[in-house]
Amino acid sequence: MKENKWIRGAIPALLLHCSIGTVYCWSTFSQEIADYIGATKPATEWAFSLAIFFLGMSAAFLGDVVEKNIHRSSLIATICFTVGMVGTGFGILIKSLPVILIFYGCIMGIGLGTGYLSPVKTLMLWFKDKKGLATGLAVAGFGLAKAIASPIMQKILDIFDGNPAPMFFIMGGVYFVMMFIGHLILKKPSDWVEMHSEGGVKEFFKTLADNFKTSFGNKTFIGIWLMFYINIACGLALISQEKMIFKSVGLSVGVCATLATVTAIANAAGRLGFSAWADTLKDRNTIYKLIFILSIAFTGAVVISKGIVKGGEVPALAILCVILLIMVNAGYGGGFSNVPTLLSDHFGMGKISSVHGMCLSAWAIAGLTGNQLATAIVKRVGEYKEITLSDGSVAKVNPVGYQTVLYVTGALYIVALIISCVMIPKLNNKKEKENA
Repeated sequence: MKENKWIRGAIPALLLHCSIGTVYCWSTFSQEIADYIGATKPATEWAFSLAIFFLGMSAAFLGDVVEKNIHRSSLIATICFTVGMVGTGFGILIKSLPVILIFYGCIMGIGLGTGYLSPVKTLMLWFKDKKGLATGLAVAGFGLAKAIASPIMQKILDIFDGNPAPMFFIMGGVYFVMMFIGHLILKKPSDWVEMHSEGGVKEFFKTLADNFKTSFGNKTFIGIWLMFYINIACGLALISQEKMIFKSVGLSVGVCATLATVTAIANAAGRLGFSAWADTLKDRNTIYKLIFILSIAFTGAVVISKGIVKGGEVPALAILCVILLIMVNAGYGGGFSNVPTLLSDHFGMGKISSVHGMCLSAWAIAGLTGNQLATAIVKRVGEYKEITLSDGSVAKVNPVGYQTVLYVTGALYIVALIISCVMIPKLNNKKEKENA
């Protein structure tokens, strides 16, 4: 096949990321899974948390595997992700929560981590002058997957009267075809030469230990890891409460559904827009400062105006809350797409998959803490009350609890901004340090 950067880099990246990005469709079918197997919704939520945890940890542990052989890693991703999907459907059929946790959380999570990493370095090698735009394009596919797949999944659920199992079987087959095609055509440029020793199990753990020491022994890496973790944790904390915040300010069920699509698009647009913007800046870390400043500004505006509490009475405040969540989604996405390129600016392209994998461990920890942080606050602060939405329906919400979440995320965004300013040294140019 002719070596074309779009065919060998961009298209396979989109095929892989548009498949694995459907992990964020969890809210589309989580209640149906809980109802069908007779479990509580909080119990089933662990499947999603485990999927994100195994995504980050598999990326950290298997970063060197990706570095050495992208075809092996993309095949591992294809098999693990689709087996995870089909296995989840089987777990639903036999009404076993442990089986669902193993397949959706653990096995599919490993497919997520390896699939997320596999095309990233390849894209940066094909698009050397526009690394941010290239990685942003692929990672935007990860964010946009929810907007594309959610209505399809909902339609399948409706056809099968709310039984989620057939949906997992059907979508698992579709994603296998997409990811396998991506696996077959993904290829690094022929002019990129790198030497890797294959080794065995002993060599694998030695390399893993070296990567860990090199990464977490570096102040700059720790700074990037911390601000990446904070951005994800805050994003998950607010995104997990997004639907209820919209209802708290009186928006109808239909408007809430529409806004869910809008915020998903904002997530994808942030991944592409912020990374493309970063390509034009002398120091890519500037984009993180902008993300945190905007997040602090809008969070502060909603906190000062008590927008969530008073939004049902003042339309302007309801709009402000919507803008905040659009910004949070865009910044959440932008934080993801700029991490690999920021790391390559500071650590070079030589072992970027390994360093990026180590950094994605922040995603694993945030996956276990972000949602739970918001849930704990909402559970303990304020009280639930029934309000009438604009379409006449009634919703049970806790506006004071959601408003309190903003105090915590606002403070964390300030910490992230300080880290970005203090711990990440300024680069006057972004010439990659080959094989650094």
